[in-house]
Amino acid sequence: IGRTTRVFPPHIRKAIIARDQGCAFPDCTIPAPWCEAHHITYWSNGGTTGTDNGTLLCTHHHNVIHKEHWTITLETGVPWFKPPPHVDPRQTPRRNHHFRPTRT
Repeated sequence: IGRTTRVFPPHIRKAIIARDQGCAFPDCTIPAPWCEAHHITYWSNGGTTGTDNGTLLCTHHHNVIHKEHWTITLETGVPWFKPPPHVDPRQTPRRNHHFRPTRT
């Protein structure tokens, strides 16, 4: 829906829930009903409201993302998280394998 509204409407939230299944932050096991939709590119920075710019985060990890300045990207529908240098000097991207295990 672009920049029409900052709040994720129910139909977009449902699509993000279907994709992420729970908190997308690496190693988190918080289920989707307890999560918030987060703008990957912040609304204040021109981010849009839609499935391609949203991910599910529990309240704790939503705060971590904002306070510690993690970077999130979507690659083939999977949210990847790049930590800030003070967490990982190499800034190695990571993802949550709990809800969407790596297929072998």
